[in-house]
Amino acid sequence: MKQDKKFIKKKFDKIVKRYDIVNLIASFGQDKIWRKKVANILKNVSSPLLDICCGPYTLTLQIFKKNKKEIFALDFSFGMLLYGKKRITRTSIYPVCGDAEVLPFKDEIFGGISIAFGLRNLPNKEIALKEFYRVLKKGGILIILEFSLPTHRIFKTLYQIYLKNYLPFLGWLLTGDKTAYLYLVESIQKFSSSEKIKELLINSGFNKVEHISLTMGIVSLYTAYKN
Repeated sequence: MKQDKKFIKKKFDKIVKRYDIVNLIASFGQDKIWRKKVANILKNVSSPLLDICCGPYTLTLQIFKKNKKEIFALDFSFGMLLYGKKRITRTSIYPVCGDAEVLPFKDEIFGGISIAFGLRNLPNKEIALKEFYRVLKKGGILIILEFSLPTHRIFKTLYQIYLKNYLPFLGWLLTGDKTAYLYLVESIQKFSSSEKIKELLINSGFNKVEHISLTMGIVSLYTAYKN
């Protein structure tokens, strides 16, 4: 699998205008439900907050609806940030173009950090998680929303058929870029198991690490705290 930052950035810049609609259709509307769960967890967390790999502020805005405080929204795709900028007028959401593996922030700033469907795209997850830990306040929470594979044998087989056939076709139909969604499929299939992600979080210093499966296991939600 080609997991090169330039390749991924190029693909995100190309599909930005249809990014949200593909997510909504491809997930049969579940995408909004998943993100609302993250926003609900963060609704009473102390500010400022940080949304990493924010894209066109899809999750950031959900969080802001629940927690109308300062939120920094970071993405390495300037195209994503620019395209979604009109969405964040009259909010206290502040866009930052930066690398999740080298965060441009001082230590222990944020009360909560979220990352939705972005960890999978980071070449060095260990470095990224240590950066998340570094900028998080003591007692702060990290929430990771990420694709996963179902454990139920029959549903897993059906889901694999959906991934390999329907998703790349839908992506090509709506964005004209099939390779971006072929990459997406491959990255989901090769992404680490929930146990491996929990191990990475613990090794990065986090505690109270928990994992729940959503929508029959096609998405995982992780929560972890800084001691």
